[in-house]
Amino acid sequence: MAPPSQLAIATSVVNRLVKEEASYHKELEKQQASIAKLEQGGGDENAEYMLKQERRGVEETRAIFPQLRNKLQDALARLEYVLEPDKSTGDQTTPEDIAKGQEAVTAASNVIHAQP
Repeated sequence: MAPPSQLAIATSVVNRLVKEEASYHKELEKQQASIAKLEQGGGDENAEYMLKQERRGVEETRAIFPQLRNKLQDALARLEYVLEPDKSTGDQTTPEDIAKGQEAVTAASNVIHAQP
């Protein structure tokens, strides 16, 4: 089996980072829902501690986004470079690989431009 092309590798990296960002957004929503539930519940002796822990978790999750965004922008730039027709590395790229790469560019661009 032939090794994956540079285009396939760059596409995989971008797709993985897009999925990772979505995963962190889901985690953040769960944490915020948990905080809201704890704030409404109250009364429990552990509630204050749990609320503090959940808030800390939200802060840590939010701190990941700038780093992840930078990685995604770097990976997107690499993919766009590899997709340029005059930057051929000699790999045998198929039209399907090019289409997947272009789809990954679109998905990454949407993620980058959707969130501040």
